[in-house]
Amino acid sequence: MQSLREIYKIGRGPSSSHTMGPERAIKIIRELFPEADEFKVTLYGSLALTGDGHGTDKVIIRTAAPVKCTVVHDEKTPCPVHPNTMDVEVFSKGKAVAKRTIYSVGGGSVVFEGEPPEKYEKFAADGIYPLNSFSEIAEFCRTNDLRLWQYVELIEGEQIFSFLYDVWERMKQTIHEGLTTDGILPGILGTHRRAQKLYSQRHIDESAQTRENRLVCSYAFATGEQNAAGEIIVTAPTCGACGVVPAVLKYMQDEKKFTDKQIVHALATGGLIGNLIKKNASISGAECGCQAEIGSACSMAAAALAELFEMGLDQIEYAAEVAMEHHLGLTCDPIAGLVQIPCIERNAVAAMRAINALSLANFLADSRKISFDIIVKTMYNTGRDLLNSYRETSSGGLAKYYEIKKD
Repeated sequence: MQSLREIYKIGRGPSSSHTMGPERAIKIIRELFPEADEFKVTLYGSLALTGDGHGTDKVIIRTAAPVKCTVVHDEKTPCPVHPNTMDVEVFSKGKAVAKRTIYSVGGGSVVFEGEPPEKYEKFAADGIYPLNSFSEIAEFCRTNDLRLWQYVELIEGEQIFSFLYDVWERMKQTIHEGLTTDGILPGILGTHRRAQKLYSQRHIDESAQTRENRLVCSYAFATGEQNAAGEIIVTAPTCGACGVVPAVLKYMQDEKKFTDKQIVHALATGGLIGNLIKKNASISGAECGCQAEIGSACSMAAAALAELFEMGLDQIEYAAEVAMEHHLGLTCDPIAGLVQIPCIERNAVAAMRAINALSLANFLADSRKISFDIIVKTMYNTGRDLLNSYRETSSGGLAKYYEIKKD
């Protein structure tokens, strides 16, 4: 498995696979071919079908500049390897000098066809994590009397925590920015920002449950809306699911006075869970539906919360497992290809579900039957069985039936 730096990436939204990934791909191509004076980029699969809504062509052209770049959307050619496929043809002085096929595999990561998956990942040295299943890691931690965050420290060194402190600061800053910004999000849907309204209603009645709901949801909305607006967020593990982890951790820190150090340890545990999903299944909505994005984020958040409350390994595993289990089959059907409806609301719902998973883990973990490793495998196979129209193509579900009102 790779470094947690490949799970938590600080960058601009709205999509890790459709904007951050292609941006990264073009940067690599420019480094490989500094003599190039023209690019032709062909988008296939989900990149072609939802590229306009995600702004894929815009970020490619902007990243290629001042080199001339043409972007073509091919919606018909099948993608046998990965649904987020792009070809980049490189020209110099009017002649084609190279062509690369690139897969945007989720979370802003890219793989070049014929190259090792880790080759262009800055912090993805092959085998940085020698154990690749939760059961193996849990057994190692039990044998060596380690918590999961201590296992992360053992593998990555103390410097990983400096990185995670930066991640946490960025998460909090994004929430603040989202709560203090109103207006309408970009795109043809005319989606109103709602985080500020949710936050202002946190005292609408005196019940603690209602206050928790309003606060957690407002934090998730704030982050999701900043992502949809193309502002700076942290993938956790993707742009589209970036609101779940920060929402629950921000709420718990404010309510329970957890220190930044405790939060960073929780981020390490949550990141490890996301890493296992990325390694053994997928965090790409185009590959496995929204269960791979929101479901993964909910698992990460639930595990992070369980770590925050110093639960045992079995309880952490149960929290992560049950969080994913009840997202199985969740489709990815963004209306107009925009990361707005239903994406932003799903972040809020998943954040509350992560808190519910924590509560269940507190008293039901000893009776669990399903392992985290099994649920990850199940999620991947379920995602592969989903019809293509429900895997970030905007051709099924809400995206198919919602009628966009035009002035």
